[in-house]
Amino acid sequence: MTHREIRKKFFDYFVAQGHTLVPSSSLVPSGDRSVLLTTAGMQQFKPYFLGEADALADFGNRRLASIQKCFRTSDIDEVGDEHHHTFFEMLGNFSIGGYFKEQAILLAWNFLTKELRLDQKRMFVTVFAGDSDIPEDDEARRIWERTVPGIKVREFGRKENFWGPPGDTGPCGPCSEIHYILPSGLEVELWNLVFTEYFRDEAGKYHPLEQKNIDTGMGFERLVMILQGKEEAYETDLLAPVMEEVRRLEVVSSRPTCSAAPYPANKKASESSGCLRSSRIIVDHIRGAVFLIADGVRPLNVGRGYVLRRIIRRAILHGKILDINGYFLLEPAKKILEVYGEIYPELINREKEIMETIGDEEQQFGRTLDKGLRQLEKVFQRTRGRLVDAFALYDTYGFPLELTRELARSRGLEVDEKTFERKLEEQRERARAAQKEGTAAKELIAPQHTAAHLLNAALKAVLGLQVRQAGQHLEAGKFRHDFTFGRKLTDGELKKVEALVNRWIRDDLPVIKEAVTLEEAKERGAEAVFVEKYKEVDNLTMYCIGDSKGKSCSMELCAGPHAARTSELGHFEIIREEAAGAGVRRIYGRAVVD
Repeated sequence: MTHREIRKKFFDYFVAQGHTLVPSSSLVPSGDRSVLLTTAGMQQFKPYFLGEADALADFGNRRLASIQKCFRTSDIDEVGDEHHHTFFEMLGNFSIGGYFKEQAILLAWNFLTKELRLDQKRMFVTVFAGDSDIPEDDEARRIWERTVPGIKVREFGRKENFWGPPGDTGPCGPCSEIHYILPSGLEVELWNLVFTEYFRDEAGKYHPLEQKNIDTGMGFERLVMILQGKEEAYETDLLAPVMEEVRRLEVVSSRPTCSAAPYPANKKASESSGCLRSSRIIVDHIRGAVFLIADGVRPLNVGRGYVLRRIIRRAILHGKILDINGYFLLEPAKKILEVYGEIYPELINREKEIMETIGDEEQQFGRTLDKGLRQLEKVFQRTRGRLVDAFALYDTYGFPLELTRELARSRGLEVDEKTFERKLEEQRERARAAQKEGTAAKELIAPQHTAAHLLNAALKAVLGLQVRQAGQHLEAGKFRHDFTFGRKLTDGELKKVEALVNRWIRDDLPVIKEAVTLEEAKERGAEAVFVEKYKEVDNLTMYCIGDSKGKSCSMELCAGPHAARTSELGHFEIIREEAAGAGVRRIYGRAVVD
């Protein structure tokens, strides 16, 4: 069966069983700040699981099914083997306060054995063994033994058989996993049936949910692999075309560094050489990048933008390890569009943005990488034993630790991470000492910082609320402000932005500093660029320019120095506007203080 035929079988089966099909939600969660990216099929249904929304009213049904786009970085270091991925698709069926364990088990088992005709002798199941917080799941065990006489049932603890929540808090529960034994003897988890009956609060305590729910998740890549008789997902019709494109690029490269040939005839030899691992990482990461960009993510140094930047740069690095010449990521990206474009039309609709973003990031990082690699080669040559000192590369060239680790691994070396962390902490200490001595400098920066906040608010007012800050750099007499926007600003738009900032300066608005919690800031609509960092802080600083209790032109979480009133800024002017990357613009501006 092709992957398209498998998708259709899944949908047809669950529609026949009374479920409503729900399209995949975006990889960028809507209204859920507990996670950075969509990591599970149930995330778009969280409000229904918690009783905050009515599935019957919104979908006309309490039985739902979907194939959800997901992205996880928890196993990113394992990507490169046969079965781990960052981006993947999750097949799932859901019951919101309807059927529970027995019917969930029957639905799953019948689909696998009757619709897909998988050999039940190759399958076994697991149930939750219980712990000090949650009792063992005897009910699930009894259902399995009654439903499938002779089935092998194994018991495991919380790590294996308790799912969720997807963030720090939320719905969760014990689960029962269906495992499949490949012809090679490898056991792979195929389908996870989660019996969502608890809610974990911020204190880590578990409370029974008012309504019990079913949330199942089956990795699509693994299912396709099994049904197509393959030992790894990269050999299926989902990823084989992309893998073939990467192999073609390797063949035309001058000298693969990981082996004497791009792919040794013996697969085990290929694994040990690193060729196959590097190729898989490129395929996985370019697929993840294409889907993230299609859902509006752009490469940044914070948040989900950093996740995108990280996987693109890892893919570039592994192209270097394979000695692929020049810029190459657009070719496998095109193959992703060919495979998935019919299923996810947003990929085709945003093809131009996808290609531009990947191309720009590849060229930008390529220059940094070439410099870093030359220095890294010198470091490798000087390395005695197996430990590599990575700090100088990080400090001087901004070469990421994880990339140094990847390259060292390809040479059979290891990074001296203890020394790296020690030197990094010493650098931070020096920075903190310099910060204490920089009060005078802060006073010079304060007007520029306040002007940057006004500029951010003016851009939103002129261009639309979709504008988001994407970076900032302050100096005594000027500043740089990066923001998400898909095109060059017109002269008229720049004049409007500049005029609006100067109007606020003339209005002599107060700059109000408040201590708030993250939740308070969210409720009041404050902008927070580094939201993940703020989660770790109890008391935050928010600056409101205007009246914080009424109309405010700017409201942002920020810890930097600011002017007391806008009139202290004197006059604002835009120096220039330019591109800072695909989907990101940059404005250089300054407050001209009298």
